[in-house]
Parts: sequence; C-alpha cells; structure tokens
Amino acid sequence: MTDWLGLQGKIAAITGGGGGIGRAVALGMAKQGVTPVLLDRDMAGCDQTLAVLRLVGVEARAIACDIADPESVRVAAEQAGPVDILVNNAGILRPGPLASLSLDEWNLLLSVNLSGYFLCAQAFGAGMRERGKGAMVHIASIASRFPQAASGAYSVSKAGVVMLSQQIALEWGPLGVRSNVVSPGLVRTPMSEAFYQAEGVAERRAKAVPLGRVATPDDIAEVVIYLASDRAGYVNGEDICVDGGFGRTTMSTVPRPGFE
Repeated sequence: MTDWLGLQGKIAAITGGGGGIGRAVALGMAKQGVTPVLLDRDMAGCDQTLAVLRLVGVEARAIACDIADPESVRVAAEQAGPVDILVNNAGILRPGPLASLSLDEWNLLLSVNLSGYFLCAQAFGAGMRERGKGAMVHIASIASRFPQAASGAYSVSKAGVVMLSQQIALEWGPLGVRSNVVSPGLVRTPMSEAFYQAEGVAERRAKAVPLGRVATPDDIAEVVIYLASDRAGYVNGEDICVDGGFGRTTMSTVPRPGFE
C-alpha cells in the first residue's frame, strides 16, 4: 500500500488525546502509520484511547501533562523525545458574560487554550527547528471568527490561536516548520455533549448546518491529518474552517420579503 500522505513512521504529540477530537486524531494518524504520543491530564481517558489504538495494532504512549504548566510541558516534551508533528488540541470552556467574568476565570481559560498552545509549540518545536522539518496543527474554532455572547474568554482565546499559528508560520517557516489551524464548527465532543442532551438541541443544530448534520470528531481529524502530512507541504499559516457550511448562513438570517 502506497504511503500517499507521507506519514508512515512519523511520531505525533497530541494534546488532549484522552478523548474527543484528540482521540479521533490519534486513531486516524495511527491508521496512516504514525505513532501517537498522547498528552493529557486525563490519564483514564488516555488509557481508553490506548485501548482503541491497540485494537488496530498500534502501541502508543501516554504522558500526563498539564499544558498550562510550563514545567509539566517541559517534562512531557523531554519524555516524548523528538516528534515530527504537534497537534495542539487540548482546551476548556468556561462560559460567562464579560460584564461579570472574573479575572481568574479569564486567565484560567487563556492559560490552557492559548498560553498552553504557545508552551507546547515552544517545547516540541525546538527539535523540529533543529532538524529542519516539522508540522504543527492547532485546533481553534469557528468562534475565532464569530463572537459568541456569554462565552467568557473562549472566542478570544481561539482568535489568539489563529494569530499564534500565523506568527509561528512566519518565524519558523524558514526553518522548515509549518503551522496551520483547523477551526471546527459545531462538533459533538465530550466538552459539548451537555448541550446536545438538552431537548431538541441536536435537531436544531443539525438543521442550522447546510450539510444537515453536526460534525463528528472524525470529520475534524481528517483535515488535521491532511495538514500534518507531506501532501500539505506547501500549506503554511492557514486557518481551515471545517463547519459543513455553517459559517455561510449569516445572510440567510436577514429578512428579505419576497425572497423566502
């Protein structure tokens, strides 16, 4: 079988690998010959991901890591050793209106969703720069493009991820390191599952998407895998929105008599 993506034998560090999009990325990459290294605070979730990987004949590793803690990231990068790919995926959600949001809540979210990505990029990118080759894919959100009320610092953090990636692309591109973003739209993950348990929400959200369904983690993973591969070797500094067309529905909400 031809290694069309050019991923065979590579090693990928995946933050938030204990579930959701991180698990889907790990499994999808493993099927392409990549050895995943899972980084997460949730080691029970990582054990479940490892079990799924073993079912497809892949022996991976999991390292306990709090990406908001510089020392934890440093130790994790040391334990992981050289990697070819970094997928910055771990994240948290702390909703709240800006008028009453505490500074502690603001800083907590940014420390994971933005500063954590920066710390991991620094730690895992050092070896990539030394070897003159590497790929980073950062998970942002459609919320980076469209503000969402009462989402606390979430939209701000994801907008920051996009610019962080672009700056990495500019500074490290000449050193052989590519950096790109995948911005999911509506996705059913452990972090968002509570929303879908509310009556009627799953159906209403699916109806709002032109493709007629909410994304699965696998839908996002497919694009991540492509961007990490040699087939995307000339893609650098981009933000790919994977939302089933949801972001293109804005004008359809504007009343236009006679055009319904």
